[in-house]
Amino acid sequence: MAYDVKVINELVQRESVFTERLVSEVGKVIVGQKYMVERILIGLLTGGHVLLEGVPGLAKTLTVKTVADCFHAKFQRIQFTPDLLPADIVGTTIYNPATQEFKAKKGPIFANLVLADEVNRAPAKVQSALLEAMQERQVTIGDETHKLPEPFLVMATQNPIEQEGTYALPEAQLDRFMLMVKVGYPGKQEEREIMDRMTMGPSTARIDSAATIDELLSARSVIGQIYIDDKIRDYIINVVHATREPGAYGLKELADFVQYGASPRASIFLNLAARAHAFLKRRGYVTPEDIKSVGLDVLRHRVILTYEAEAENVTSEDIVRRLFEHVEVP
Repeated sequence: MAYDVKVINELVQRESVFTERLVSEVGKVIVGQKYMVERILIGLLTGGHVLLEGVPGLAKTLTVKTVADCFHAKFQRIQFTPDLLPADIVGTTIYNPATQEFKAKKGPIFANLVLADEVNRAPAKVQSALLEAMQERQVTIGDETHKLPEPFLVMATQNPIEQEGTYALPEAQLDRFMLMVKVGYPGKQEEREIMDRMTMGPSTARIDSAATIDELLSARSVIGQIYIDDKIRDYIINVVHATREPGAYGLKELADFVQYGASPRASIFLNLAARAHAFLKRRGYVTPEDIKSVGLDVLRHRVILTYEAEAENVTSEDIVRRLFEHVEVP
């Protein structure tokens, strides 16, 4: 396929205008957290699910709800609890005495943006129901399969410190999340602004529509046209391959720490997320910096560590950072 980077650049410049409006509208409600907002946008622009991890009180839920309001998209929040059932998410069949037939009653999963709050508090059978929705964009109710609306995106949150009463997410489900974002504390000035806003009475901030669903879907088609050079593609493959065989890239000391490396899904998501990152920077081409910017969020939850790594207090983030330092940049 022949690429005219100048034409793609102009196209990206036109189609990415709404992202600035959206960030501005989100800023009316959310103070700071630009990194989290950008990662949520990358998920929306690529159709990739996002897992947000952070302590309570960092506006994770409010940010997702505010972004949905900016699109006027259908938003549903599901509070995950240990007694949750699959039917509470996907729906169930109801018997209608008048027609003597069973009719599907759709659950809250039928929305454009679904917030799975504290996703790791639900048992395995609920996670399995969510897995079908995330991967296949469909759910099964009774003996019927129902397509989910387009766009469909799962934003999940989990608390990294309170592990009592939680269920570790299966690797297969973690792999379905394009990004795992670590949400940090606000800075001192940002926290002062948060305190002032929240103690001066009810908020009067009004969210205006910053974009439409059609604009989002149009942006997705443009992202697919963003130019990515063969050397950048090889760089992505090298980084992902290095998670499986770090010794081949001069990091033999990491070999005992990695039990399983990233799956081929990581290569796909790293490619898409880098294109979306370039789109947000209003460029029609991908650079190595785009790969590095999104690489940690794409890979941190896909590298499975050994007991030796845990004993040495080595985290998957440590390993991914080392890999980016050693894999040759084109």
